[in-house]
Amino acid sequence: MAEINVQVLGGSATKDVSLEADIFGAELKPHVVHETVRAELNARRAGTRGVKTRGLVSGGRAKPWRQKGTGRARAGTIRAPQFTGGGVTFAVGRVFDQKVNRKARRAALRGALSSHVTNGTLGLLAADAFDAPSTKQAKALVEDWGKDAPLLIVVTEEEETLIKSFRNLPKTLITVPSELEVASVVWARSLLITEGALPLVQGRAT
Repeated sequence: MAEINVQVLGGSATKDVSLEADIFGAELKPHVVHETVRAELNARRAGTRGVKTRGLVSGGRAKPWRQKGTGRARAGTIRAPQFTGGGVTFAVGRVFDQKVNRKARRAALRGALSSHVTNGTLGLLAADAFDAPSTKQAKALVEDWGKDAPLLIVVTEEEETLIKSFRNLPKTLITVPSELEVASVVWARSLLITEGALPLVQGRAT
């Protein structure tokens, strides 16, 4: 364990919080982070581009030339795949998924989290910061913190009060530990993790 001074918002001003050195003090490996971010962004792509088979392409109903006597290969339609303007042989949606090993994904997440610690852009959000949903209070809390946007907030699914308080803030993304991606951590200029979500984030990175 490593004692890292992290500001706790909504509770006591600042205190030493015990964070796992293997996670929040890990080495940043840019090539591993880059590979993981590319895989995550490609996984979001729908792959629904328009592709037509020879049966879907318009035209080509008439036989282009007679069956025999021309010296050319027989053909039944000019919309076959070998002709310009013809259909695609295997017209299936493109899959953009890229495989990244589990160890590499976790190493990338540790490096991204450690980068926020190094830059001083990681903060903890007290569990009792909000008694009731309040966007105004959430905005004031972020402004007092003084970090740059965009902001990523990691909460548990049970913390509905916090979710409702922050979800309408501009340039703010809210996620849960089970859906936390390296791309989101890299995208964010500042990172807030609730005290309840912290153990789950640490478990996801180990």
